[in-house]
This record gives sequence, C-alpha cells and structure tokens, in this order.
Amino acid sequence: MLIQLTIRDIVLIDRLDLTFDGGLSVLTGETGAGKSILLDAFALALGGRGDGSLTRHGQSQGQVTAVFDLASDHPVRRSLAGYDIESDGDLILRRVQYADGRTRAFVNDQPVSVQVLKGIGSELVEIHGQHDDRALVDPAQHRSLLDAFGGLGADATALREAQARLAETRGALKRHTDRMEAARKEVDFLRHAVEELSRLAPEAGEEERLAERRQTMMQAEKVAKDLAEAFDAVGGPASPVPVLSAAVRRLERRATQAPQLVEPCVKALDAALVALDDARAVIETALRDAEFDPRDLEMVEERLFALRAASRKYDVPADDLAALCERYTADVASIDAGEAELAALEGAVAAAEALYVRKAGALSKARQKVAAKLDAAVNAELPPLKLERARFITRVDVDETARLADGFDRVEFWVETNPGTRPGPLMKVASGGELSRFMLALKVVLADRGSAPTLVFDEIDTGVGGAVADAIGARLGRMAGQVQVIAVTHAPQVAARAGSHFLIAKEAVAGEAARVATRVLPLAADTRREEIARMLAGATITEEARAAAARLLEAAG
Repeated sequence: MLIQLTIRDIVLIDRLDLTFDGGLSVLTGETGAGKSILLDAFALALGGRGDGSLTRHGQSQGQVTAVFDLASDHPVRRSLAGYDIESDGDLILRRVQYADGRTRAFVNDQPVSVQVLKGIGSELVEIHGQHDDRALVDPAQHRSLLDAFGGLGADATALREAQARLAETRGALKRHTDRMEAARKEVDFLRHAVEELSRLAPEAGEEERLAERRQTMMQAEKVAKDLAEAFDAVGGPASPVPVLSAAVRRLERRATQAPQLVEPCVKALDAALVALDDARAVIETALRDAEFDPRDLEMVEERLFALRAASRKYDVPADDLAALCERYTADVASIDAGEAELAALEGAVAAAEALYVRKAGALSKARQKVAAKLDAAVNAELPPLKLERARFITRVDVDETARLADGFDRVEFWVETNPGTRPGPLMKVASGGELSRFMLALKVVLADRGSAPTLVFDEIDTGVGGAVADAIGARLGRMAGQVQVIAVTHAPQVAARAGSHFLIAKEAVAGEAARVATRVLPLAADTRREEIARMLAGATITEEARAAAARLLEAAG
C-alpha cells in the first residue's frame, strides 16, 4: 500500500509530505483548493504524462516521490527482478518534472524509462473517476478481470502456454514446408550435381597440388640437360672425386712426417668429397623427378581442368567442391526424408491444436458460468446506488475458430440503464454519474480479486444525493477492508467513514502575500467534525450542521 507521498514544486504545491495508513483515507476541501493538483502529481509518480506546466512557477524542476509497503510475494517484486532493480524493503517511485517539459523516472533510485515506471505503477495503484480510462472501462482488460473474479488465472495461463506451443509447432511446420517446396524445385539439379561431384570426387587442396605438379612437369624438359651436365661434373667421368681421393691417400701417407701441415689439408679434402657426394645425390634425385611420362602430364592437366570447370559451374572455389558435394547430398537426403518429417510435424500441430481447443473450450464454458455470477454480484450492488432499474451484463462472445492466446472469448462489460432500453458497452451507454457508480459496484465485487493494492477514487460521488452518497461511502469502507482506498470526495457521508481524513486548502505563503500554496492537513477528531459540518452546511457552519456531522461520525463507527 501507499505509505508516503512527497511533492516538491508542483503547480501550487511547494512542499508537501503526506503519510497514509491502510483502510479508507479521504481528501476533502473546497473547490479549487488543489485536490486535482495532488492527484495529478501522484499520477506523475506512477508514470503519467509529464508536462512542463506542472512545475511550480519560477522553479526549474518539480519532483514527486511515492513510497509503497508491499508484501514479499507481491507480483511487482517479480517485475522489479525482471528489470534488475533491487526489490528488498519499501518500493520508491520518483519522477522529476523539468520546466522545459523533460522528465526523469526512478525506481528505488535506479533510472528507468517512463514506460517501465508506468508498468510498475499500474500494478500498484488504480485511479478511478467519472472519466476513468483504466481497466474497468477498457474492454481489452475485461477478460482478465472476469478471469480474476472466477479464479481462472491458472487456466488462462495454461491456455496461453498451449497457444504458444501451437504457434511454435505451426511455425516449425511452415518452415519445413517452405524448405520442402524450395527443395522440390531444385531436386533434379541437386541429384545431377551430387552424381557429377561424386564421380569427380574432389579433395581439399587438390587443385594447388595438381597445378604445382603440372608446372614442374612442364619445366622439367628445360632443366633436364643442365641437371645431367651438373651430374657429370660431380659424379661422371669428369668428376674430380677420383683425383681428390688419390690426393687424400698420398697426403695420409705423409702425415707422420709433417702432421701439422698434412692433417688440415686432409680434413678439408674429406669435407669437399662429402659435399660432392651430397651434391651428386641431390642432383640424382632431381634427375629422377624430372623424368616423367608425357601421359602423366596429360592426365594431370585433364584432372586440373575438370576441377576448374566444376568450380566455375558451381561458382565455388575448387577447394570447396567437396564440401558442396556433402551439402547437396544432405539436401537430397533431407528431401527424401522430408516427407516423414512433414508427417511428424503435421501430427504435432494436430495434437497441439487439439490441446488448445480442449483448454480453450473448457475455459470458455467456465467464463460463461463466472460471467453469470459476476453479473449477479454486481447487480446486487446497484439498488443502494440508485441504479435499481439498471442491469449489468458481462457479454461473452465466443469464436471457436480463433486461436488467440486468451482463447475463444471476447469479453466486454455492458449495461442497460433502464428496462426496455438497448444494452450497450459500459463506456458508451452510462452517463458520467452512472459510470462512476457502475464502476464502484464492480470494484466492490472485484476488490479482493484482480485489484491493485491501492485504489484512488476521484470524486465518484459527484452529483448524487445523501442516500446514494451514504451507499458509496459504505462500499468504499467495505473495499477498504481488502485494499487501501483513497477517496477525493465532496460527500460528508463518505468522509465520515474514513479512518484518515486530510483537508486540502490554499493559504498565503509566508512573506509572499501575492502567492498562495496548496496545503494538506491531517485532521484530528474535533477538526474533522468541523470539516464535515462545513461539507454539510457550506460557507456558514451552524450548530445543527455540527450536530449532524457528529451523528454521521457516530453512525460510521
């Protein structure tokens, strides 16, 4: 519930700190005292539309802070967790309104978008009045209110899950059908491509290897003669190896006579002989490699040209031909297996739809039964509100061809204001005063189901007489046993039933005779009686009015 409202520099309010309790609290005061300003400020903190004109004249910014005490399991705490906002302890909503029209929003001192603030605020507070534009007169919300009244929330959630499953299976079937259709158009090409590429059997890196082999073979004839001459120079008849070997042997026989002269020479000659032998082996290998059969060159060229032709035909690098063959093979296999998968997906869609239809049908029947109970409960509240000739109707239109998340039903609250007149949508048929009373009857019935923890009623007793005002007060009091109720009222019968009473008034600002500010004062027992007497008597408060006020307070308990 709302426990504190702090307002700074909003229109006529320069500084205001209000503390609220549970139960019924009323705000009273003369017309123009600032009741609407206070509610506009509160709505701003809940994510309402900002406006630079809300900032008090002469100030660069105004600010409104609303503090709520919530149960640990309240749904808002789950919403906060979804936004990564710390949710322990009290919940603090704050809105800063700048004079240039900009606003900033905070939840527990964490900056958020206005939409996030509005979403959280809608779960905490409902503001209702003669021109209410929230859930009770918004047909889009009537179905969820009916489900809340009948305790059908779990069934509605299960239906949404079934519809999500149906949508998922339908999507999978469509995607598979689209793939199958596209694949069927190309199946002849795919089969031919797989056959051709399988015969070709390309390998990764094959083109480069073949190109290098072809280049080597084409150059071999040019270098073969030079390689032969080089081989003769190091290993043929003209090789210096025999001469060098003989020289080494002669020097070795002289080694004992002059070792310091001979040994370095022998070592150098041995190294030269080893180098010549290595060179001979390398050249010999090169000669063997240079030898090829011309038919080998022809085969290499045929293979290389075949790979490159396939590369151009399928518009992929030659190294990717093997992967392309695998993909085409998989596509063909998918087409071949697609019919079986298609049948399985069609079966899954049929099962999901059957489950949806079963759940939607059961929920629709339950809603129709609950609608009758809601109508009876609301209609029982109407006579004391001087709507004894009116009738409330929960209209449930069923379309069993629909596959929507909320089922077959379109739910809308209708009313018949007088016997014999044509029923119609609540917002279109009921007048302002009637609308507020229908709305009150609905909220009384729905107070403990599908209601925000704090309800604000803005002058819903406007234009009604004493008996109706008393009935309104009684119903606000009953609701206050379930949720926190805050009412702006001109009816003394409503004010007398409050647990907390606040007086809204204008007064001159100290030291600034030309400026007034809105003040809100909590009333004690004696001042409260005086305010109710004023509401009864008007400008001149008589003893009779005071006595009547006392009787109202005593009757209210």
